[in-house]
Amino acid sequence: MNIWKFIQIKLQHNQKIMLLFVVESKGSSPGRQGFKMAVAYDGDFTGTIGGGIMEFKLVEKARNLLAENHQEFFLQEQFHDKEHSKNQSGMICSGSQVIAFVPLFVNDIKTINSIIQEIKITISISPKGFTADDSIANGLQYISEKEWTYSESIKQQSIIHIIGGGHCGLALSQLMNFLGFYVHIYDDRDNLNTLEANHFANEKHIVAYENIADIIQAATNDFIVIMTIGYRTDKIVLKQLINNSYAYLGLLGSAEKISTLFAELITEGVSENKLDKIFSPIGININSKTTQEIAVSIAAEIIKERNNSNLDTLGLNTFKV
Repeated sequence: MNIWKFIQIKLQHNQKIMLLFVVESKGSSPGRQGFKMAVAYDGDFTGTIGGGIMEFKLVEKARNLLAENHQEFFLQEQFHDKEHSKNQSGMICSGSQVIAFVPLFVNDIKTINSIIQEIKITISISPKGFTADDSIANGLQYISEKEWTYSESIKQQSIIHIIGGGHCGLALSQLMNFLGFYVHIYDDRDNLNTLEANHFANEKHIVAYENIADIIQAATNDFIVIMTIGYRTDKIVLKQLINNSYAYLGLLGSAEKISTLFAELITEGVSENKLDKIFSPIGININSKTTQEIAVSIAAEIIKERNNSNLDTLGLNTFKV
């Protein structure tokens, strides 16, 4: 269940909640910035802050704080090694993370509703409280134990556009949906069985590839995968999208096919610099054979690119005790 929906239901039943929120992470921390876990007074919980013995201990701490009717917001750092004298997580994967303990009560339900409905765009946490507003998200800003703020965008779901609704598109839709992406899939064929069987895409579009640039509404931080039925339609799509800026633009195909296609595009005036930015042949090389393996290789490459692009937003505002 979506963590905000879980909180909403519990608050509607007059249940106190302790929201555990990873506000900063460094190194090989299992809990990354933005991970959340909600622990209810009745013992139910959902989400994760990284798992393992650390999560078990902090869930128990949250339950004890709820039983004591604790109402203060505070931060707790966890070190995943044996070198620090205090705040050891019990894990040895190295790195560290900072968790905000955020008590929520019935009077917070209006804020939770606005998050679920995406009326507001930013979550803000500080010792003064928990709010949702229209400010710009700035991550963790730490001055002292009593003076800190954390804010993040409510809508952080990554978006992927898969152009081609065949077997590979179906397998990739399933995996990217599982990984939390909002999935658009496009094809130019009516009554395509694999498109009809695709229950994993959030949106399905039957389009004319010749007009794909006018139809696909992708932002610069979206991910694009081209895997149409063949060489000709791949070229039609790629020529329309190559001049745009995306977080990732990948093309499925063998090395020989890609080489031939790129050579044609160069003769037609497409610069080599633009072609160099395309991920092709697409995916991490794992000698994939099946459609599922191909989907895994593509997903791994996309996750790698997304996480690398997010490195600058992690650990910039160092938390110190």
